[in-house]
Amino acid sequence: MGYKLEIEPTGDVVEVQEGQTILDAALRQGVYLPHACNHGLCGTCKVEVLEGEVDLGDASPFALMDVEREEGYCLACTARALEDVAIEADIDEDCDARSIPVKDFMGTVIESKMLTPRILGVWIELDEKIDFQAGQYINLHVPGFDEPRAFSLANQPSTQKIIELNIGIIPDGEATPWIHKNLKVGDRYKISGPFGRFFVKRSAQKPMIFFAGGSGLSSPKSMILDELENGCTKPITLFHGARNQEELYYADMFKKLDEEYENFRYIPVLSNNEDENWSGEVGFTNEVAKKFYDKFEGNKAYLCGPPMMSEACITTLMQGRLFEKDIHIEKFFSKADLNAQNQKSPLFKSL
Repeated sequence: MGYKLEIEPTGDVVEVQEGQTILDAALRQGVYLPHACNHGLCGTCKVEVLEGEVDLGDASPFALMDVEREEGYCLACTARALEDVAIEADIDEDCDARSIPVKDFMGTVIESKMLTPRILGVWIELDEKIDFQAGQYINLHVPGFDEPRAFSLANQPSTQKIIELNIGIIPDGEATPWIHKNLKVGDRYKISGPFGRFFVKRSAQKPMIFFAGGSGLSSPKSMILDELENGCTKPITLFHGARNQEELYYADMFKKLDEEYENFRYIPVLSNNEDENWSGEVGFTNEVAKKFYDKFEGNKAYLCGPPMMSEACITTLMQGRLFEKDIHIEKFFSKADLNAQNQKSPLFKSL
């Protein structure tokens, strides 16, 4: 048995199956609703129920307060329709966003290797092609865990069936240590996606500055490779931050791209350099960026890395006259980060 879901102000109408969340129904039919954690913890997917009745599900009292429940709000990621429903969502139109329905895929691990002492590279060949925008992420369903884990796609869309995930280990986490220890070639995994609205804003026609740290290099790698592959001529700069040379992965590939493409510049930055042979930049990426830019206005900035790095970069960019509409961020959190906010699972959150 299914119900009809009407979404205002877009006027979209989708079918919701019994037991299916409002968010899942919309995304699987190519209709975007704002979301982040997908588990009722962050409140990004909060919508107002205009007509009909819903089961609120396991919505966190921090993300959906009692007064909001009384006023008819729900979290689309946990709410399930009990009859035909109409909702109102705060949806920003984005001319660069493609409407790609979320799907489930099965795939086989064809390669697994350590990219750094803390980051595992995993290549999975899917049974069918996945369509996505460079910068988006998927949910990996890990055996033994109720909730899937979100990982950015590090490959460009042209690889079609073969996807790459860069999985950083979180010592006090649960899923990432399990993956690092147990995942092996030949294993079969279910993934769902694509998710997210972190991608290049091509309509802006502006030079791009990427800031990446840790496994946050995944999305910029995908986005940069896709732009260069598709003939982008706008200037592209990547500030790649790492603690030391061991953790500066894919450096050789980016150096080669720097030599091959006139419009691409690669600037690796070490924050804790003890190698006397290192002749590159030392410090924090936001501080190093100021050496290369007098002002940041006129650019588009894309940030993906630890929260502390991203916050520092936002401050520096704004001081250099680049403001919110031109700063795009993919924050990722460890379980420890989320526990500090009374939350329980990884999420991606926009600026």
